[in-house]
Amino acid sequence: MQGIKKVFSLEDGRQIEIETGKLAKQADGSVVVRMNDTMLLATVVAKKEAGENIDFMPLTVEYQEKYASVGRFPGGFFKREARPSEYEILIARLVDRALRPLFPEDFHAEVQVQITLISGDKTTPPDALAALAASAALAVSDIPFNGPVSEVRVAKINGEFVINPSIEDTEKAELDLIVAATKDNIMMVEGEMKEVSEDTMLDALKFAHNTIKLQCEAISQLEELVGKTEKREYSHEVNDEQLKEDIHRETYQKCYDLAKEGIASKTQRQEGFEAIKQAFVDTIAEEDLEEKQPLIDRYFHNVEKEAMRDMVLNERSRLDGRKLDEIRPIWAEVNYLPSPHGSAVFTRGETQSLTTCTLGTKLDEQIIDGAMIEGKNNFILHYNFPGFATGEVKGNRGVSRREIGHGNLALRALKQVLPSQEECPYTIRIVSDILESNGSSSMATVCAGCLALMDAGVQIKKPVSGIAMGLIAKDGKWAVLSDILGDEDHLGDMDFKVTGTKDGITACQMDIKCDGLSYEILAKALNQANQGRMHILNIIEQTLDKPREDYKPHVPRVVKITIPKEFIGAVIGPGGKIIQELQKETNTVIVIEEKGDVGVIDIVSVNKEGIDAALARIKAITAVPEIGEEYDGVVKNIQPFGAFVEFLPQKDGLLHVSEISWQRVNNVEDILKTGDKIRVKLIDIDKKTGKYKLSHKVLIPKPQDKRPLDDEFYVKKEN
Repeated sequence: MQGIKKVFSLEDGRQIEIETGKLAKQADGSVVVRMNDTMLLATVVAKKEAGENIDFMPLTVEYQEKYASVGRFPGGFFKREARPSEYEILIARLVDRALRPLFPEDFHAEVQVQITLISGDKTTPPDALAALAASAALAVSDIPFNGPVSEVRVAKINGEFVINPSIEDTEKAELDLIVAATKDNIMMVEGEMKEVSEDTMLDALKFAHNTIKLQCEAISQLEELVGKTEKREYSHEVNDEQLKEDIHRETYQKCYDLAKEGIASKTQRQEGFEAIKQAFVDTIAEEDLEEKQPLIDRYFHNVEKEAMRDMVLNERSRLDGRKLDEIRPIWAEVNYLPSPHGSAVFTRGETQSLTTCTLGTKLDEQIIDGAMIEGKNNFILHYNFPGFATGEVKGNRGVSRREIGHGNLALRALKQVLPSQEECPYTIRIVSDILESNGSSSMATVCAGCLALMDAGVQIKKPVSGIAMGLIAKDGKWAVLSDILGDEDHLGDMDFKVTGTKDGITACQMDIKCDGLSYEILAKALNQANQGRMHILNIIEQTLDKPREDYKPHVPRVVKITIPKEFIGAVIGPGGKIIQELQKETNTVIVIEEKGDVGVIDIVSVNKEGIDAALARIKAITAVPEIGEEYDGVVKNIQPFGAFVEFLPQKDGLLHVSEISWQRVNNVEDILKTGDKIRVKLIDIDKKTGKYKLSHKVLIPKPQDKRPLDDEFYVKKEN
């Protein structure tokens, strides 16, 4: 069956196909996007009506990679795709953040977007195509949507910007961004960089936007081919214009004046606004209140938001009384917890992170077993946001998608400054527990994580800080806000998180909620963020200016050695017997990896004596016997013609009866017993059989000569 297809080319000639009308036709909209051999199926379905008293956009975005798409079986006992991996959740979040602002404000029907990888190309990453597929599925449906929107990956490789590079090339990039935009405006940015400048960031956004415009045009042309330019009619809000007008008239100025007071406490501000609303509610007849309460809540929220925005633009002041570029008070402390390997508390205003750093072995590495991505991860960052951080009662029912996203942003920020595996042979885990939150807890995690790493003695290259920037724009007036509050994030038009060192940006995440964000405003936000980062870096360095010179006494030490590849089996032993016994006897953890022609061994223990003992044993096992060398051996077996002595682990040699003593030995068992320790010298290695010949007598003094009588003849003859 033939579907409707739109094919377009990127600037380098690579083609992207969007096809609809062939698969999943009972969905409201479905498309298949293909680039090389990577294919994504995107479907979208929306309910016809909204739920009662729903005043938000109930959007669900799911992304799943089928293992069959790359010819693999899923791992685990059940051998089927299970709950989404963190990688899949992160891709779904990228798409969600691109789509959500573009639904009409009064459209509240539940919408579900599902994107599935149905064919995988190991060179073409699907994440850069997911939003394109979702947007195209919405375009060919009758669901109201103010698109199209699309995403691309832009990377800077060898000094040049590249759109949707291969997986292999992306690993070499100094900048790696996912950018979402409409034809006119950038909507979302997320990525990591190796200390790039603000100008490089702006150039990357402009470069990405040029390609996105091409993709949005292709979606629009597909929409026309399908004939779905007319969207469904809906009515999801019941309004009372008179009530709306009354609330605005009675509460706007009161909200404006309260916002202007500059109250630093979030709780006190909330109580103040609630009192204004309650004063209006008290004027409503009791018999009408139940019906009007949902409308009052919605209309007052809009008035509150409008008043706060107007106050910032008119007064050039903040809700908590700060200047536009002023950072809230900060205090930080390291080594707060005595037992973890590293710890830090970072508090900025009413946002606080308690962060720990744990140093583990290679056995602690995270195993990644996805359809497209396989491997191991030796740097892990977990972010936790309990309900009490905002004074709420909230059950701890697993990690939320928001927690995964915030943790990933902090991880990207810090991983750029980590030492190499040779310099720091540990698996590193950072855990940030948010204890208070009123604005950008992810950036507090970056700062606390940096301090915890340095407190643990991890020799990071440079300290890293992060800041969240906001924007309020209206009728040509705009204000860029540094270190935004939670309220400013909610009422503002931008949430732009930027992290970096003194020399450049290491990660960013940006969400835009307004139309017409100019590059002038972006440049202002980036430069103002730079000033804020430098201020925060100064406080970090006052707390701890560089990593501790050594790890703490209770941190396990790692000694790394390499051995010839052929000795790996000897160290492990049959069924792991040798290495298990060695670990038990020396109280160490021993990890062996095969790399090329060598085996790399990590010996890990808090106890130096244990490491030394394990090291000596391994060196003995892997030692190459040399003729002329002396060894401490153990008698393993006795025969009439001599004794077999283990002179190196798993290496036995024959100590012939004639090599035991200078005196004649008639019975070996008169001299040696099984288990006796004896010093021996390797005197020969049979070239054909490889057998070892040992001697003990050459290591002991030769007794006084008692030659036979005819010796005199020989002596004379010699003379």
